[in-house]
Amino acid sequence: MTELKKGTWVVVTDSEKALFLRNLTDHDDPNLDVFDEEEQENPSDREQGANKPGRMHDTGMGHRSSMDDTDWHELQKERFAADLAEHLYEEAHKGAFDELVLVASPQVLGDLRREMHKEVAAKVVAEVPKTLTNHPVDKIESLVKKELDAA
Repeated sequence: MTELKKGTWVVVTDSEKALFLRNLTDHDDPNLDVFDEEEQENPSDREQGANKPGRMHDTGMGHRSSMDDTDWHELQKERFAADLAEHLYEEAHKGAFDELVLVASPQVLGDLRREMHKEVAAKVVAEVPKTLTNHPVDKIESLVKKELDAA
């Protein structure tokens, strides 16, 4: 079982929004306080792309095929994980937290693990593979405690 100690940061994120919470009490009765929030604008791919997909000549007379266009929306989601990992690295170097709990979908957790610096990864005490960014804080508190008790 992982204990949610006083001062532990809980970062609840999806691929477009991150909530930064700090536990003000102990594991038995967690009290998570939102102290920061980051959100990026990520319009649909259709709104971000300027051109229609390109065309290329195929084998055969007069044959042309379309080429896949860049998925700008998906690229921005991947960049968000990299930006978040960098922010956590900066905060870890300032000594802002000793322990970190990550709450995100399995996909985002994987992206974060790939981007995270060793110093930050060493401070991760638990991962909760759920998307909770749009849940109220009291619901996040109870779900995180339940997940940590089960671990």
